[in-house]
This record gives sequence, structure tokens and C-alpha cells, in this order.
Amino acid sequence: MSEMAAAQWRIVLGEAHKALRTAVEGVPADAWDRPTPCDQWTVTQVLQHATGDQLAFASAIVGGPGPTEDPFAPSGRIEGDKVVDLRAALDASARAWASVADDDPQVPTPLPQGTLPAPVGAVACALDAAVHAWDIATATGQASPLGEDLARPLLVVARQIVEPLRNYGAYAPAITTDPEADEVGVLLAYLGRDPRWSAGKR
Repeated sequence: MSEMAAAQWRIVLGEAHKALRTAVEGVPADAWDRPTPCDQWTVTQVLQHATGDQLAFASAIVGGPGPTEDPFAPSGRIEGDKVVDLRAALDASARAWASVADDDPQVPTPLPQGTLPAPVGAVACALDAAVHAWDIATATGQASPLGEDLARPLLVVARQIVEPLRNYGAYAPAITTDPEADEVGVLLAYLGRDPRWSAGKR
């Protein structure tokens, strides 16, 4: 990432966290079992996965508890308030990244790549939050929380980190991009998601 982008990684992370929190808080009470762009996963399962990923980043950086659900086989069952664990995970992630220097060259991450420079690791964490925010918002009829300003730096980092992650099932194979797609569409297609996905056309 460029020096200017590196100086902005905290903003990108904050915007991604806000997008995920907003999308989850906007889920209608009867929508938690709806299908999502994450094949065969419900809204609840995507929430569990996204919550676990934020805890995993926090735990890698500062220690503390990691995910309580298998991130690749979330149960789809949450007792009580479905938002409270996400809020705690986002807070833990934000605190962990706040302890990291802007230009730290080796920040521990839960990714197979291990340590990454702070701007790359933080935006990787943001990428996870923002894309799952899109999954949840799209599945529940909300406006997309993922705009071009946020997609732009996410795409830069996605192209650096995603290929090895496909081998672990973290991302589906890339799909063909519509020649007229904006940066949000390009990002989603690169991550194996159809930007025009809807529950009715699965």
C-alpha cells in the first residue's frame, strides 16, 4: 500500500467495523435464518463467522479469548441477544489495533501468512468485516454498507492476501467481472461473490 494509504488504515478499519455493526443491528427479527451470499450459510452463521474473525485478529495481536465457534462450520445457533457478542468482538479488535504502531512491519495475524505490516494486516481485518457486512445487508434487504471509498483500499489488500486464503476455503474462486462494474463489484467478484446476488436467484 502507498504511504498515504498506510496512514489511513485506521480510518478504513473503523469504517469497516461500523459497516458490520450497522448491518447486524439492522437485521429484522425474522431474518436470521435467511440464506446469504456465503453459500449454504444463514445470516446467523455469517454473523458467527464474522464475530470469530474479529476475535481471532484481536487474540493474535494482544492475546485473550479467540472464537468460540468453528469459523468454517458455525452452528447457526445463538441464545439471547444476537448482537452483543459482535459488539464485544469489534471492541476487542479495535482495542488490539489501537495498540499497534502505524508503521509496525510485523503484526501477528490469524491468517496463514502470519505476521503482516500493520497497514496490510489491519485492512485485511477490515476486508473481512466489510464483506460480511455486505453479505448480511444483502441477505436482509438493507442498503449496501460497502461503497467505493471503502472498497478501493480493500481491493488493494485483497489482491495481496486472498490467493493463499482460497486454499483454506476462506474465499471462493474469483468470478468474471462485469466490464462495467464499479470498484465494489470488482472487489466482490474477486472474492467470489456475485455483486447482483439475491436470495431469489440462488
